Amino acid sequence: MVTKANQIREKESKVAEFKYKNLTQEEQDKLDAATFRRLLAHLDANKDVQNIDLMILAGFCRNCFSKWYKAEAENLGLDLDIDDARERVYGMTYDEWKQNHQPAATPEQLAAFEARQKK
Repeated sequence: MVTKANQIREKESKVAEFKYKNLTQEEQDKLDAATFRRLLAHLDANKDVQNIDLMILAGFCRNCFSKWYKAEAENLGLDLDIDDARERVYGMTYDEWKQNHQPAATPEQLAAFEARQKK
């Protein structure tokens, strides 16, 4: 059975195997890292975009990034706490983020999120 998780793992594998024709692995890694930092900066500059809206539209959010960051640290043999991963992604502690930037989800958001989860 093909599940969404399996499809994502397959895509991750293809992305990891992709090699630019004119770049060394080190250059590609630097480019990937710089792009990730730019994405974090973009999310930080758009705090009004709520995690639930990201989940509804794209199926991922800042929390997903935090979990992926921690998982990749583990894959590299690094000891990284989930709270540290969240702080890296959010640019502040998760509690600070929730207190200052995360209003309660509206009934419409919750309904859209539930519908997305059923896909």
